[in-house]
Amino acid sequence: MEMTREKMLMEIMAVDFTLIDLNLYLDTHPYEQKTITHYNNCIQKAKILHENYEQMYGPLTPMSYSKCPWQWIESPWPWEKEAF
Repeated sequence: MEMTREKMLMEIMAVDFTLIDLNLYLDTHPYEQKTITHYNNCIQKAKILHENYEQMYGPLTPMSYSKCPWQWIESPWPWEKEAF
């Protein structure tokens, strides 16, 4: 099942939000192995999602690899989308 660009962005945003939330939680609960395992699984999922998105649609951030011509100036940028 292939995801649309918008669905990929929504999943990326959800996983990235989860990572930020887990990071904040682990700052105050650093010995919770179950949470650390969940965090590491989310890191792997985020990496795959980011790589797949960037292969199909171009960079998500200015710190991503680019083909020639410079892809960062191509639109729509990830944040230039209609509300769902």
